[in-house]
Amino acid sequence: MKSARTSRAWIRAHINDNFVRKANQEGYRSRAAYKLQEIAEHDALFTPGMTVVDLGAAPGSWSQVALDLVGPAGKIFALDMLDMQPLPGVTFIQGDFREDKILATLETALGGRRADLVISDMAPNLTGVRVSDQARGMYLAELALMFCREHLNPGKNFLVKVFQGTDFEAFRRLMQADFAKVVIRKPKASRDRSKELYLLGLEKII
Repeated sequence: MKSARTSRAWIRAHINDNFVRKANQEGYRSRAAYKLQEIAEHDALFTPGMTVVDLGAAPGSWSQVALDLVGPAGKIFALDMLDMQPLPGVTFIQGDFREDKILATLETALGGRRADLVISDMAPNLTGVRVSDQARGMYLAELALMFCREHLNPGKNFLVKVFQGTDFEAFRRLMQADFAKVVIRKPKASRDRSKELYLLGLEKII
């Protein structure tokens, strides 16, 4: 009974969420669009013609924002385990980023080009066990960082979702080894009660 009450409370809060209503009005697929919009504006992440890799892309709101900002000359490559309705101008790959064959498919789609920006909103399927969920989320962040080491152009940026916990500082130090500067972002559209944060690696060193 408690879980049913909790579920109903979540649904009510979601329906009454200002960012949810705004996303519906403006045609974005989820409220997450406003997280990326705020960070992108604050840190000038996008320029016309960029090549962007969007990890954990479904349902596609970050790709929608990226499309608007890179323009018709830009390239967006999106990946997620879940299906995503097509977006004109976005190359979508469905599969598990943890699998070598899916990574190889993404590499093939890139066609030898490197990304000018990697954005990752990947998150594990949450179990409710905080320590386990945090560790699994950090593993996805580490995989995204490893991808940047090979596929992100020097001098370019990496935005990744992480969860506060025991591994947070260790992961931030890993990023600091690869980027000139690493900053924390908590956009307004990220719910206050959520443990999620975004780490932004600025200017990849090599």
